[in-house]
Amino acid sequence: MEEERVDMEWCRWLPKIELHAHLNGSIRDSTLLELAKILDDKNVIVFSDVEHVVLKADRSLRECFTMFDLIHLLATDHKAIRRIAKEAVEDFAAENVIYLELRTTPKKNDSIGMTKRSYVEAVIAGIESVETVKVEFIPSDENTKKPIKTIPIIDSYEPKTKKIYVRLLLSIDRRETTAAALETVELASEMKDSGVIGIDLSGNPRIGDWFTVLPALNRAKELELPITLHCGEVPNKKEIQAMLEFCPQRIGHAVFLEDDEWKTLKSSYIPVEICLSSNVKTRCVPSYDDHHFIDLYNAKHPLVLCTDDPGMFSISLSREYYIAAKTFGLTKAQLHEMAMEAITYVFADHKVKKALEEIFKDSERKLTQQ
Repeated sequence: MEEERVDMEWCRWLPKIELHAHLNGSIRDSTLLELAKILDDKNVIVFSDVEHVVLKADRSLRECFTMFDLIHLLATDHKAIRRIAKEAVEDFAAENVIYLELRTTPKKNDSIGMTKRSYVEAVIAGIESVETVKVEFIPSDENTKKPIKTIPIIDSYEPKTKKIYVRLLLSIDRRETTAAALETVELASEMKDSGVIGIDLSGNPRIGDWFTVLPALNRAKELELPITLHCGEVPNKKEIQAMLEFCPQRIGHAVFLEDDEWKTLKSSYIPVEICLSSNVKTRCVPSYDDHHFIDLYNAKHPLVLCTDDPGMFSISLSREYYIAAKTFGLTKAQLHEMAMEAITYVFADHKVKKALEEIFKDSERKLTQQ
């Protein structure tokens, strides 16, 4: 097969696995503006004060967390959360993402009777309301042979993706207390049969302390919940070393590691969730050319391309693959191999992995015929 130039159309065709996507960072701008107008009508916010923030395309890391604060203010009720989850799955499916681990921090809002559990249930309800693609969400129980819950494809729509597997990661916010973090871990364990598959540690990297949430992460290990950590988003040598010593199943970003930490990471083979545009647009990395992706890729270190916050940065996973190809000269075969290797790093069970392998085998046959 003669290798052809990689373009966006081909990157959309490529089956993809998304392992680092925040629910609140996946909100459509149009939805965010609509929610802002509703709160403006209720005199909760002044729409003109937030409109320019929503429409700004180039944000620093500090501005991004200001944006997240705005999102947290706007996405406060069950109805909005259901809508955001539904639209996020639809958008990923439209880009031929075949497996999605969507992460979100369970929130409480006593004024409307929202608990962490009801928040997660609202996210699940949103996922289950998707009609544009078949969603395979709740994992099968091999002991009871409980069927997987799926949503049928409606006849009037022909999606690029015939099926998308979706799982949830519950995030611990770095600002939380130990008790609050433990509550999230216990909730994740209780909702294993409802599509929750693991734990994430995230939040503003300049706030909170790793050692405050460490008891909760140790509890997650006891409960055999897979764990991924936001690691090295800002320079913090003590914390980065502690995270690598903790040895989670995956880490995200890994931007500000020093030579000894790179050595530890590479020797541990901890997979890295690479977020090219997120790191560049927040100026954590000077340019795509300078991104540590290529060093890890050349070292054959486990990695997977991800979006982080597609709504926040106006990006898609297809575009991340296109950027990788354009910047680092990767071929279609190399991109396909990298996408397929991501199966190894998903938190889903063996049955799902086998199904994903079949999808990639089929696309590989088509690739060789191109």
